[in-house]
Amino acid sequence: MAHTISELKLYWNRINYAFPILNDTIFSDCSRAEYDEIHQIIIGMGVQHRVRDLILIHIEKYLRQHIAPSFWSKFSKVDEEVKGFQLFKSAVNELYESISNFSEMLGRLSILNSSCCDNKPIFGEKDVILGFKQLIRATLLSQLPLEYHVIINYFYKISFNVFDNENEHSDMGDIMCAGCGNDFSDCNCAYIVKVFHETNRKLMDLQLLERLTGQVLTNFIQLRIENHIQKLCDGTFDVSHIHFLENWLDTTVMSWLTRIYCAGSSKPPPDDHNIQCAISQFKKKLSYYLYHSYTKLRIDQLFNIIIEYPDSQPAVDDIKLCLDKTDLRSTLCIRLQNALETRLLHSGVNTTDILTAYVSTIRALRHLDPSGVILETVTKPVRSYLRNREDTVRSVVSSLTEDGAGNELAEELTKFAAEADLENEKDEAWDEWNPDPVDADPKVDSNERKANDIISMLVNVYGSKELFVNEYRTLLADRLLAQSAINTEKEIRYLELLKLKFGESQLHFCEVMLKDISDSKRMNSLIQQDKNLEVVDDNFSCNALILSAQFWPPFKDESLELPEEIKQHLESYTKSYEALKGNRTLSWKPHLGYVNIEIDLPDKRFDLIVSPFNATLIMHFQNKSEWSLEELHQVMKVPITVLRRKITYWQSLGLISEKCTDTYVLVDGSDSTKSNVASNQVQEMICEDDEAESVMASAHDQRECELQVFWSYIVGMLTNLDSLPLDRIHQMLKMFASQAPGAECSLKELRQFLDTKVLEEDVICEACRDLAMAAVNSSLQSEVSGSDVAGPSTRRQTNACLLCGSSILNRRSDKILRVNPNEMQQSIIDLITSKLAPREEDRMRKDAVGSYSVCDTVI
Repeated sequence: MAHTISELKLYWNRINYAFPILNDTIFSDCSRAEYDEIHQIIIGMGVQHRVRDLILIHIEKYLRQHIAPSFWSKFSKVDEEVKGFQLFKSAVNELYESISNFSEMLGRLSILNSSCCDNKPIFGEKDVILGFKQLIRATLLSQLPLEYHVIINYFYKISFNVFDNENEHSDMGDIMCAGCGNDFSDCNCAYIVKVFHETNRKLMDLQLLERLTGQVLTNFIQLRIENHIQKLCDGTFDVSHIHFLENWLDTTVMSWLTRIYCAGSSKPPPDDHNIQCAISQFKKKLSYYLYHSYTKLRIDQLFNIIIEYPDSQPAVDDIKLCLDKTDLRSTLCIRLQNALETRLLHSGVNTTDILTAYVSTIRALRHLDPSGVILETVTKPVRSYLRNREDTVRSVVSSLTEDGAGNELAEELTKFAAEADLENEKDEAWDEWNPDPVDADPKVDSNERKANDIISMLVNVYGSKELFVNEYRTLLADRLLAQSAINTEKEIRYLELLKLKFGESQLHFCEVMLKDISDSKRMNSLIQQDKNLEVVDDNFSCNALILSAQFWPPFKDESLELPEEIKQHLESYTKSYEALKGNRTLSWKPHLGYVNIEIDLPDKRFDLIVSPFNATLIMHFQNKSEWSLEELHQVMKVPITVLRRKITYWQSLGLISEKCTDTYVLVDGSDSTKSNVASNQVQEMICEDDEAESVMASAHDQRECELQVFWSYIVGMLTNLDSLPLDRIHQMLKMFASQAPGAECSLKELRQFLDTKVLEEDVICEACRDLAMAAVNSSLQSEVSGSDVAGPSTRRQTNACLLCGSSILNRRSDKILRVNPNEMQQSIIDLITSKLAPREEDRMRKDAVGSYSVCDTVI
């Protein structure tokens, strides 16, 4: 049916009247009856699809050009929280009012859409209202300003402060309200709560709450969680905080969020599964963030937590719980390892402090991770550092055998002895077995990782019990020789405990040492009853410690010439001993032991316990009042530097004074200098030098003596075979010298030993020999050609090494004249310096295997 232009204009005006959006306005007085007529006209003309699509286009245009810009214009950056709160409130109210004006027109559009019968989705939704809300969200978010979150953050920050203040039950005696920050007379908390709930309800109606505020809410709550954790847990390790944090998250944060999603209600509606799901997902997200933030804070504090363990065990329990809920296991290992390296493993920390921290680390990490994987990973640099620290072994052994509260290693040794029998009877519960974590080293047996106790882990730093046993033997010898009244019962107790750990065969030497002490007491009582000994000298008596030389560690090699009357008394003691023991005799160590000495002066008397050196020194002043250091050196056979250091002991007591340089006189009672030492301290005073220094040879010196056993083998090899590579020497020593004491010698240790011999000119490198021989051949114009055999030297000696000056084949000295050398000698020196030195440096840098040959000691 054809329509005239005037009719079409009339129909169009009627359609614009029903849908004013076509004229960029949303207000109309069209009633339901009027729209029914207009609707029939549209259907009658068959243009319902076109009209619907045209209306949707104009709605989208209107939202994009008017609604969205008006809404986002309120989101200007402000610095005041209250102003930001008001701006967000007014923006949401204005948006909600503007969207509400579309309600009548959307109702008409829904009727029109139902008459189309094409099931075409409206902006991705089947319903016009839902499609319109989807369009609102898309339009608003497409024009999102950069700093929109500032005002939203202010709005929720103020409301959360009010809600948190209600839960905290702040003291009403305060002048200011902790929620809104105003005076209590002008408190706005009720108004803020009302606006807060109303604004959230409107955002929920528009389905904008999650899209517009979700990320801002998440960031805001995460920041509040971090601040709360920092405030609650910083610096306190003796209380578990995880349950308090979980309760705060449920009662405060989640209750506040529930009110946001439920328009003020404390519980979500039971029939609205979308809200329940949204709240549940938010809680899971925030719970994970709570555990993650708390674990990160504790990881940063883990070094201090370990140092304070076991007092800090609640904090370790919290970390253990959180590690099961987060993925921070690798972060913990890396952070703790870096903290140990930075704060512990440097020369400014004493070895005893490092060991104490290491023991605490073992205990804390075993409680944290019973599988031992974290402990194995974290403590690798600690074990490496302790292995390279010289006094580690002595510190460990000293801690194992020292009394006193807080000595963790001694307590661990006693604990190990008490639990030794229980461990044998304990069966593994198969139903309690758990697999190793995914980061565990598959090469390490899990049972071995779990079974190692603290002492075993310290021993495993070096990989050998022998080193610890030898150090204990040296320490025991020091203790036995340092005590005037020896307490063997305590040492026997510690020895029995160590035998449980290291085995009886390892500590057999120590048993003999303790037996020597008891045998010495019995022997002294027998010898003191010898009448011939008493006749020699009645002025003093002598008690000796008779030691079995094969079982005791080496002593320091020091010389001391005793006074003649003392020597006679010791000889008489030796004869008495020989009479009792038959074919045995004594070899005296005059520099070891203690002397009870009485010194009488006109105005005072000294009763002192001094070393044999100091007693010998003062006895010489008894016979002669003035001595020079050179005279004392001749009489006592002690180096002058040692004399100068030791004589200060008697100077500090005011008995000897320095008359002039290196000349000392005995001070008589009339002009004696007042002692700076109090009388009660003088009676107990022992020479500090002798007390601080060990009488035993150092571990380095003992090892040098053990390595000297290899030297005879090496000399024989190189003499017969001319030269050998390092690995070949090492293999032959393992084959022929394996039964020698201290026969365990690594390739690295052998290299260091031979390099020392090179410096001492006992051996030379093969490269040095070849270059020196070639230089001899070239410089001396030998008649021998086509080989590397050197000809005769100018001093009628053959095959001289021009680097060290020694004969290579005949092993006779032929030293280069390095002072004022002639032209030929200087050219040879330059040749060796320029070509040999870089070659040797490169060899040492690459740790290549070299060869060695014998060379005579230079004369």
